[in-house]
Amino acid sequence: MTDNRTRARAARWILPALLIVAWLVVGGVGGPLQGQLSTVQTNDNAAFLPESAESTRVGELQKGFAEVNALPAVLVFERPGGLTGADQQAITAALAEVAEVPGVGPVTPLKLSTQDDEAAQAVALLPTGGAKPRVVVADIRERLDGLPDGLAAHVTGPGGLIADFTAAFGGIDGLLLGVTAAVVALILVVVYRSPVLPLVVLLTAGLALCLAVAVVYALAKAGVLLLNGQSQGILFILVFGAATDYALLLIARLREELRRHESKGAAMRAALRAAAGPIAASAGTVIAGLLCLLISDLRSNSSLGPVAAIGIAASLAAALTFLPAVLVLLGRAAFWPARPRYESVDPVEHEKPRRGVWPRVAGLVGRRPRAVWLLSTLVLAIGVGFLPQLRADGVAQSELFLTEVDSVTGQQVLTRHFPGGTGSPAILVTAASSAEQVVRLAKETEGVADAAVRGAKIVDGKVEINAVLKDAADSPNALDTVQRLRERTRDVGGTLVGGATAGQLDVRTSSLHDRKIIIPVVLAVIFLILALLLRALLAPLLLIATVVLSFAATLGVSALVFNHVLGFPGADPSVPLFAFVFLVALGIDYNIFLMTRVREEALAHGTRDGVLRGLTVTGGVITSAGVVLAATFAALAVLPILFLAQIAFLVAFGVLLDTLLVRSLLVPALTVDIGRRVWWPGKVG
Repeated sequence: MTDNRTRARAARWILPALLIVAWLVVGGVGGPLQGQLSTVQTNDNAAFLPESAESTRVGELQKGFAEVNALPAVLVFERPGGLTGADQQAITAALAEVAEVPGVGPVTPLKLSTQDDEAAQAVALLPTGGAKPRVVVADIRERLDGLPDGLAAHVTGPGGLIADFTAAFGGIDGLLLGVTAAVVALILVVVYRSPVLPLVVLLTAGLALCLAVAVVYALAKAGVLLLNGQSQGILFILVFGAATDYALLLIARLREELRRHESKGAAMRAALRAAAGPIAASAGTVIAGLLCLLISDLRSNSSLGPVAAIGIAASLAAALTFLPAVLVLLGRAAFWPARPRYESVDPVEHEKPRRGVWPRVAGLVGRRPRAVWLLSTLVLAIGVGFLPQLRADGVAQSELFLTEVDSVTGQQVLTRHFPGGTGSPAILVTAASSAEQVVRLAKETEGVADAAVRGAKIVDGKVEINAVLKDAADSPNALDTVQRLRERTRDVGGTLVGGATAGQLDVRTSSLHDRKIIIPVVLAVIFLILALLLRALLAPLLLIATVVLSFAATLGVSALVFNHVLGFPGADPSVPLFAFVFLVALGIDYNIFLMTRVREEALAHGTRDGVLRGLTVTGGVITSAGVVLAATFAALAVLPILFLAQIAFLVAFGVLLDTLLVRSLLVPALTVDIGRRVWWPGKVG
């Protein structure tokens, strides 16, 4: 008999131990790959556009005209008061050194400004498919360091901008992860007041990230996924936030079950039965919402969907396998010093009147439900009123940096002394017979400084025309000029207009199109999931309506902050779309956690008491989860990129608004006021 008990006790340790070992192997494989994700990134706008985009088609046609496909890096030199002869000699010598840099193609001769004698510029072509622009541009800048005092040199243009973007995202591996882990650890220590549980949760999130990184790296290296700096940053944040949220929910339920069950194994099995369903449903909802991005025209959007979905799936796997295994082995010691004690009577059925914030909140909702939801709706409506102030029609690429970078400074110098589009002309491909007419139309187009046929090469009856724009190639004015060029030349010789500016215009057009298509699809998919989960139609409609209202209020408040507090120049058209996908999916997340518990309680106690009991029990843990997720997304702001700073604020503020107002007051009050009809056409109670 003793041997049988010993074998049974050993068997209970085998599965948890095997799971822990398996996850440690995953950590050993995925951990080192985190620093290598940047080697499989693509941060070029052209790579994100669909094949049908006009600039993409021009890019393909350009391959026939150019001996080598290259990214232009504009080298601009300036001395206030005028360049000297010694300056020109030094610049010429420096350009000769630049031409010797590995990864640099032809370098054009030095061109002096015709507007004044204070500046000169040259273009270094960086062949695509060679060394990374960040490495090449860093080498070029090093070669330009030895110029005479007072002579400034900058590397700008598409090559300089991409190099600086890549450098800005270089902080993802160390700075972003470090800040995120520190913030999450601090919150967990406050929540649990235990030294053990925060370490277990952080280890769970870290191993989930290792699994996600390993999968994403393999798929990106194989060319199946497109990864860029933005999606990598969001992946890191999303995994840490989601894994921590799922861990909080499971641990909260385990704490309850440890009071009901003397055996830690029985308590864990009960906790998993109760919590695994809502956690899996929540993760499935977020994954479904993210995968809706696959229908995006932009590959940068469509690639983010599966990248982020892989992160959520990895978080779910770690939270439901590794975390339970560790907690089973640790038992009540995991909660030290406040270990939950086994009680001889059911702690829920015989519980003493609760004290604290959430019983008081539940009491308020129970006494005045209609007043609570009407006042909550009014607060959200005030935020929605500022929504028209949101400027999300695009900004210049040079305005996407929140710190001073060389490419932006160089663009400002270039614009002062040359046509702003120097080095990044609009590319027109037209029939050879129409070349003269197209050149004339281009020169007559507002915003074009000059236009000419590039060389005399004719490919398949077509020629290439370069149109230098007056404004910086990434500016809104330049985008408007390209649009005018397309309208004036479209019907002449089948002319197509491409180039860096046209690519940015196509990105903006596709982003606006995506918003109109993807948002309704996300809402429809989430509605179907909620209807199946709650076995009702009215409740899912109410939940979606409250989350959409919360999202609109978040955009309105963000418009005030972006315009009048932070002084941002505007927002990329994809910012509202990304914010919508994250906030709606994650907002529904917390409502799923609440309403599944409400439904569980309502089956035994009726809808009204079920809502109040569910709110009391889940209020603390869901609020903690919301704070953790908001804090992790806020950590994105440490990277000096406008897009990420805006996403950081939108998601962090939106999650807090949804957690503290919508899920805590609006949804429970509406449910109590409507009563058991909320489960229509089903019945609960």
